[in-house]
Amino acid sequence: MTPDPVLPGQESVWRYPRPPIAEVSARHLRIVHRDIVVADTHAAIRTLETSHPPTYYLPQRDIARDLLRASARRSWCEWKGEAVYWDLIVGGDVLADVAWSYPAPTRDFAALADHLAFYATPLDACLVDGAQVTPQPGGFYGGWITPDLAGPFKGIPGSRFW
Repeated sequence: MTPDPVLPGQESVWRYPRPPIAEVSARHLRIVHRDIVVADTHAAIRTLETSHPPTYYLPQRDIARDLLRASARRSWCEWKGEAVYWDLIVGGDVLADVAWSYPAPTRDFAALADHLAFYATPLDACLVDGAQVTPQPGGFYGGWITPDLAGPFKGIPGSRFW
């Protein structure tokens, strides 16, 4: 695998650490579905891991929690612990398992408590500083690709063992 060239103003996901880290982000994140603002924040946490675009975790206080319903789905992350999932209900739409959180994250990811991340694919708009994100390829990962990132990104065909 050869990283893409890094243009001025870009950061390469190949310079992100492994194991991953969590860091505060003041970027403006906004999620909209069916003209309803689902979330709007300048106080997210982003996780960074080699070859992955950032996954943004938004504070619950900046999410329209009345639009969310707990799901029965669970998963495990070797770095963060057990994830629980959330359905989003907007009008007649039910977007199953569109968000996830770590209610009791590991010590290194304690900042993620009381935050949720969202898959961008099913949503009408996920914006970072006004730019529409591209979902991380592959359907499993929840990273948000923005124009200021250089890849290639984990999730594309042939990336399973990166």
